[in-house]
Amino acid sequence: MAEKADLFALLAEIKKSMEKGQEEMKQGQEIMKKEMKEEVKKEMKEEMKKELEMDQEEMKNLIRAEKEEMRAHVEIQVEEMKEHANTSIGKVEEDVQGVKTEIDEFQEKISVIEQRISDLEIRPNNIPGSPELMSSRPMVKSLTCDGKTSWTVFKTQFDVVSSTNGWTGPVITNQLVASLRGSVAEILQGIPSDKLKDLTTNEKALEA
Repeated sequence: MAEKADLFALLAEIKKSMEKGQEEMKQGQEIMKKEMKEEVKKEMKEEMKKELEMDQEEMKNLIRAEKEEMRAHVEIQVEEMKEHANTSIGKVEEDVQGVKTEIDEFQEKISVIEQRISDLEIRPNNIPGSPELMSSRPMVKSLTCDGKTSWTVFKTQFDVVSSTNGWTGPVITNQLVASLRGSVAEILQGIPSDKLKDLTTNEKALEA
């Protein structure tokens, strides 16, 4: 009986030890599950963080590329605008230079005319030209006045011709009368014959 009691006690002790071991094993499994769950969660968190960082980097690269493309496009447009502006400025400068050239040529012509008029004003008309001087001087063809040209213009040209040819006194009057044509010549019909030789009388009649 004592041996049987000892056996039951041993079995009870073994059972108790096994139950305790199972409980400890169960607790260990729970701890392992918890640790594994935490590890998995940590790994997932790290993975999500990496993916998010990669997405952010890709987004930054995309934005950077778009900025670079936009900057290049703007630079091209700015260069085109500069080129167009330079072309326009160059054309304006050419036009201005052309106008300046025309003005210079016109002023040169005016200077020549003013010089001729000045020469006529300072040259005495009452000094007869010497035969030697007249024979060596080239003669300019006499003009004609038919009313198509204004009297002022014709008179200026006539004075230049008479001065160049060395005409004086009655010669000037005769050449003036001989140069008149058509309706202009008819104006002299109202002048008495004794006044036709007077240059001043003829000029006043033609100016009227």
